[in-house]
Amino acid sequence: MLRELKLALLTELVKDATPEELIWINGYVSGLNSTKENISETPAVPASAIKITIAYGTETGNSKKLAQVFAAKAKKHNVQAKVVGLDQYRLNDLEKENYFLLVLSTHGDGEPPVAAKKFYDHIHSHEGSLSKLKYSVLALGDSAYPLFCKAGEDADQRLSKLGGQRIAQVQKCDTDFEADSEIWFEQVLQSLTGNQLVAQPAVTSQQIKKSAGKSIFTGKIIANINLNDRGSSKQTHHIEIAVPEFSYQPGDAIGVVPVNSKHIVKHIFDLLPVHPDLVFFHNDRSIAAFDLLQEKFNITCLHERVVSRYATLTGHDIPAVKMHLADLLSIYPLENLLQFEELLEILEPITPRLYSIASSSVAHEGEVHLTVAKDKYTVGEKLRYGLCSDYLSSFNEGDTFEFYLHKNNQFRLPREDKDVIMIGPGTGIAPFRSFLAERDATGATGRNWLFFGDQHFTTDFLYQSELQNWMATGVLTNLSLAFSRDQDEKIYVQHKLEQQSAQLTDWIKNGAYMYVCGARRMSEDVEQTLAAVVGEKVLHDLKENGRYLKDVY
Repeated sequence: MLRELKLALLTELVKDATPEELIWINGYVSGLNSTKENISETPAVPASAIKITIAYGTETGNSKKLAQVFAAKAKKHNVQAKVVGLDQYRLNDLEKENYFLLVLSTHGDGEPPVAAKKFYDHIHSHEGSLSKLKYSVLALGDSAYPLFCKAGEDADQRLSKLGGQRIAQVQKCDTDFEADSEIWFEQVLQSLTGNQLVAQPAVTSQQIKKSAGKSIFTGKIIANINLNDRGSSKQTHHIEIAVPEFSYQPGDAIGVVPVNSKHIVKHIFDLLPVHPDLVFFHNDRSIAAFDLLQEKFNITCLHERVVSRYATLTGHDIPAVKMHLADLLSIYPLENLLQFEELLEILEPITPRLYSIASSSVAHEGEVHLTVAKDKYTVGEKLRYGLCSDYLSSFNEGDTFEFYLHKNNQFRLPREDKDVIMIGPGTGIAPFRSFLAERDATGATGRNWLFFGDQHFTTDFLYQSELQNWMATGVLTNLSLAFSRDQDEKIYVQHKLEQQSAQLTDWIKNGAYMYVCGARRMSEDVEQTLAAVVGEKVLHDLKENGRYLKDVY
């Protein structure tokens, strides 16, 4: 019950409010209530006496950027903040922390970034008490993926289980994380200082759904060319897509949600005790069983956890390894419709795949280009293909498909007069083709140096003619090539970095920006080599100053 004065103020406030303003007020009040629930009632400490640690785990740099912004804001409120990357964090310090803020992104199958893996594993194996710890977690992710923000949620739950006291509820943020992360830190500061800060509306589920939505574009295939020559063990497709009114920048990617091959789905129904036309209710709509398996569920490479659940479902002893659904069904068949319905409960949805854009909107107006390696692997003696790479590489001219733009603001070209060093073996060359086309079309004056590698010069030199033309016209200043299988001893791009150490160091001293794109394992080898060639301090400074940027997978 409100006192008379407060009731009069509230009545006056809502009397002429619009429906949108009433929704905002309702969300704000709900947010105040939810903030107070399940959060330790820690007495306010004088702000000047508070010291906090803001630890971040990042892959693209977003978590680090936010941690630094929060530290600067904390300082304005007389809260002393130390910022540290989880790859540099001393694990034994966790038991000594009083106030600990964790900014953690999620990648792949709900995994933390590589730099945060040691910390993540430590808290999940730790058996001690963290009863002194007062903490909160900001989880970054992409709602297009089913395990949205899982690494951050897991860390939050584990810190609580070890005795830590939350000072603010875990906040899950989508790719447009700025507003939500700001609300979270306002709540953290209020808990730390005891002061009422600038009021922020609560984030409702309706708002989250709206912000998570992505604009969908429809593209038409105008070219699909295998870049590898005859005799190569690989298939790398250059795919050109016509799409009107599609705006992007070099460094961006597109997100593709593939569908399963009709041939594979038909084979699976030959193994099932279910008619493909049987109708099921899925996500508020009716859909035939055939369409359900083709469009909604991952059936080509089931995760180990799905295989384990399938073993429980069928009562068989099945090794917890990645398997194709068709292989599972042929070896360990389902017996009836009920088991099929249970199968639908454990299958995971098809997730989007990101592909770096290999074109420039300035040089290739109205088009977007991709570089797609057709992934193939063997299960037993059966040849299998990666879902999305097979989906894209099978397109014919005139086919259409849908995709969305995935901005990558952490992988941008510098000013036109700055030098650029690009390290991109295999399909890692894709964004660098975009970089070079953009710099060529805009007349950028900075020098460009590309390190590219693959297996064989004669069959695997992707975009050979274009690169040679850019060398001839001066767009490319240096082109360093490493074809690993053309000699007895394998040579990779990191070996070329060692050979060019003197000139590489000179470019860096003159302000060059470095970019790495490609397989994660390659990027780790490259980074070790660079640390040895230019020195760990120089490499650290490049990272800190935003001159060493990675896009790895």
